[in-house]
Amino acid sequence: MESAGSKGWKILIPKTALIPEAEKYLGDRGHTIIPYFTKSGEELRAELRAHKPDAIIIRDAKADRAFFEAAAPNLKAIARYGAGYDGVDLDAADEFGVTCTYAPIGNSFSVAEVAMFHLLHAALRIEVVRKNMMVDFMLAKQRTPYNNLAGKTVGLIGCGNIGSRVARHAMEFKMNVWAYDPFKPAGDFPKGVRVVRDLDELLTGCDFISLHAPATSVTRNMINKETLAKMKPTAYLINTARGALVNEADAIEAVKNGVIAGAEFDTCVNEPLDPDREVLHTDGIYVTPHQGGSTKEASTRACMMDCIGIHEIYEGKAPSWPIPRINYDTAPTYDDVNEEPAYEAPDYLDIWAL
Repeated sequence: MESAGSKGWKILIPKTALIPEAEKYLGDRGHTIIPYFTKSGEELRAELRAHKPDAIIIRDAKADRAFFEAAAPNLKAIARYGAGYDGVDLDAADEFGVTCTYAPIGNSFSVAEVAMFHLLHAALRIEVVRKNMMVDFMLAKQRTPYNNLAGKTVGLIGCGNIGSRVARHAMEFKMNVWAYDPFKPAGDFPKGVRVVRDLDELLTGCDFISLHAPATSVTRNMINKETLAKMKPTAYLINTARGALVNEADAIEAVKNGVIAGAEFDTCVNEPLDPDREVLHTDGIYVTPHQGGSTKEASTRACMMDCIGIHEIYEGKAPSWPIPRINYDTAPTYDDVNEEPAYEAPDYLDIWAL
């Protein structure tokens, strides 16, 4: 790699991700920023061939084999804007000698907050209440059933950085928190979480199922007709992770047929969504535009982490946030559970405990 004193790199950065702090950080270190406006596919490959960048930050674009072929031989580093990296072909990156980084905690605060919003939105049945309020205020206020989160049980599928933050938030709301993550030893879960090693136990026992897993060979379509049927008919599905985790057609049918009470999605497959897509027009399903990672603060953190990672590679250092190489088909799994009792939420009639 280049030495710190040599000429800087040309770095492509999405216009929607570029912030003044990043421009200053990279500019002060001799790098040249090239904003780009295209998203993916042949348009982006044309940009790569035209500019021949040394590094690139990608936001929604897919970095597949064709991407790396178009970027060769100049591209040395790629930084994924956010915590998800399933759109990066890591084998192709290795083949073309490209170092890959990401921003694993850049949006974790924001996604956890959005997950809590969806939990509250579902429990309080905000969409139904608002519609009823347009008809009869007292119907909405007193005759539409809705609930507190306190005393309910949320089941987390995946308990990494974001899932762990959601767990701690939920316990502050006096919720029971169960978590299923076979790739994590029990001692690494947040204190108070009940570690569940049987997915069926989680699905059948929780009032909310909240997804916080990456899209991998073992998680794609893990929420489907069979798993949805195991949930309580009063339960809600929350997905702020990856759209690929949920079979969308099965989820729509489950909500329509009362298999589950409803679903809340901040992410869906094949984004951006066409306005006519059925999931956007199904009563009981509420969709937000993958905004968990797009708050002003999350955007700033993610961009800065990406820029730091690229500059570290430029200096010949190991990046602070390399994309992990995990083969989930062969990765070790754990079956240990809590050594200490998990937090138990008080009953809603236990006045003193609440």
